[in-house]
Amino acid sequence: MISTIVWGTGNVGRLAIRAIEAHPALALTAVLVNNPDKVGRDAGDLAGLGRDLGVAASDDIETVLAGRPQAVVYAASGELRPDDAIADIAKAIRAGAVVVTPSLYALYDQRNAPPEVRDPIMAAISEGGGSLFVSGVDPGWGNDILPALLSGLGGTIEAIRCQEIFDYSTYDQEDSVRYIVGMGQPMDYEPPMVAPTIPTMVWGGQIRLIARALGVELDEIRETVTRRDLDETITTATMGEFEKGTQGALRFEVQGIIDDEPRIVIEHVTRIHPSCAPDWPTPPDGDGAHRVIIEGSPRIEVTVEATENGNRAEGGNATAVGRLVNAIDWLVEAAPGLYDALDVPLRPATGKLGRKP
Repeated sequence: MISTIVWGTGNVGRLAIRAIEAHPALALTAVLVNNPDKVGRDAGDLAGLGRDLGVAASDDIETVLAGRPQAVVYAASGELRPDDAIADIAKAIRAGAVVVTPSLYALYDQRNAPPEVRDPIMAAISEGGGSLFVSGVDPGWGNDILPALLSGLGGTIEAIRCQEIFDYSTYDQEDSVRYIVGMGQPMDYEPPMVAPTIPTMVWGGQIRLIARALGVELDEIRETVTRRDLDETITTATMGEFEKGTQGALRFEVQGIIDDEPRIVIEHVTRIHPSCAPDWPTPPDGDGAHRVIIEGSPRIEVTVEATENGNRAEGGNATAVGRLVNAIDWLVEAAPGLYDALDVPLRPATGKLGRKP
């Protein structure tokens, strides 16, 4: 069994605990937390499993890493603390661990990552012999390996579009929804999620990764943003009221431009209520879906819907976590290094049929 720790127990970390518990080759040996209120709590409790796993959460990073875990799922946030996240991950790699994480956007396309991000990781790999694989939680597979795989089914390809379509009304992250995405804010409010250059910082690496998979050169990456206001005041089950006239829907694209045309596009279509922007793309059922559209001959469209305990938001996160956790045993067998989605194969779930966390 591969000794594995989870570092951080938020939306990603609690799902990682479940995925590790369900994996036949992995053994959860420690959980690291920052919140003092979580210290000492059982991992099964933190993951919402309804049973104890016999692993108590700790805030003692040095002691946990001194135990030389073979793998680390780094689930702590990185978007607002990238330097700290890099330092944490490098520390785990120097301890000899394979690390998987969604937290370092710049390493989605690790070959073209800036030196200030890549160099500390490569130094840690050289020193400690660990590895790193970064894949997004939006989910990464929908913006990298899935479109790359589907492109192999086509004859000619004119454009590739990856969509996340989501209704935030059931999403239990009010600060993110109201202040980062901007739902319920005045229409002159600029959501940080779509401030100039931010979408490219987050998703540009995946655009470059797809381009590399297809063997094409990008001229540039562009961004487009569209917002719609609510026609009526609406009330959500998890976050309360959103007033008429405030932002009710947000749509943006990160476009890989080739010959002055958007040929590789990552698009997010988000709403706080289905009634807002009904002319925009919608999921086939429920509150969310991920879709890949390949324009060409033939035209290919694949829509993926995932639920976790009936929750679409957690379902998407769970598949993203599954991609990371299911890569651990492959990474342990591979040579130390810095890997991306084109390096790490998507494999069948061998030995998992019928298993539950």
